[in-house]
Amino acid sequence: MKTDVTFHSGDLTLAGILFLPDTPAVGRLPAVVVSHPGGGVKEQTASVYAERLAREGFAALVFDPACQGESEGEPRGLENPFQRAEDIKSAVSFLTTREEIDPERIGALGICASGGYVPYAAQTDLRVKAVATVSSGDIGTVMRDGLGRTQTPETLRSMLELAGAARTAEARGEAIPRQEWITEGVDEETYEYYRTPRGYHPRAVQPWPVRNLDQMIQYDSYALIHLISPRPLLMIIGSEANTAYISREAIEKAAEPKELFVIDGATHVSLYDKDEHVTPAVARLTTFFTTHLAAA
Repeated sequence: MKTDVTFHSGDLTLAGILFLPDTPAVGRLPAVVVSHPGGGVKEQTASVYAERLAREGFAALVFDPACQGESEGEPRGLENPFQRAEDIKSAVSFLTTREEIDPERIGALGICASGGYVPYAAQTDLRVKAVATVSSGDIGTVMRDGLGRTQTPETLRSMLELAGAARTAEARGEAIPRQEWITEGVDEETYEYYRTPRGYHPRAVQPWPVRNLDQMIQYDSYALIHLISPRPLLMIIGSEANTAYISREAIEKAAEPKELFVIDGATHVSLYDKDEHVTPAVARLTTFFTTHLAAA
């Protein structure tokens, strides 16, 4: 059972979908905020996980962050890591107002870039009782260092110069400079997911404003990841994921209790929607959230 909902993040209205178990609950439900990859929308992989968690007895909320999907905010497509984290906290706030949900039993799951945003938000939001990620990607690390640590200082500086020039152009009332998220021939699996019927959605991965490159470069998902403790952290990766090193490094920095769960044969993107990899991920998430969001 799913219901379209809206809630506020600051002065913006965000659009979401609340998934509930089909079987009526006895008492108030545990809940999980599920946050989607950078540039994606709530209807894609976040809903895949939310629907399956609802089948396991959880309320699960997916939503479009500010400036994306069906949510308010300008410029459209802006990927501001700090706003994304604030939107996650606002989603938690929304869940605390729902009569069917136990406000003391709320967890959060972040996928891809949200695998950075969710831990970042949870570091200082103690209402999140259990934190999980799938195919985590820290957008700050990727922008600063490049995927696989391939970035050069010259490229980094050019990105910052581009962001500054874009901010100047906006201030002068000129057209907002934008770039494509997905380019054919660079990462074929990502292209296939977002640009073919496999995962395509018309509101997803629109060209994004380059002026927030400086915000991405400045952002660090895991600088304070130890603050999640003593709440539990679960990070799920595929054995073949090109981003697996990001979760491995994050889990090393985290304090106990923590777990890195590896799904054999899975890639970064196969964990978005491929049943043979999503099923074991959901099974581990179900056990994790059932254990740590148990009724007192």
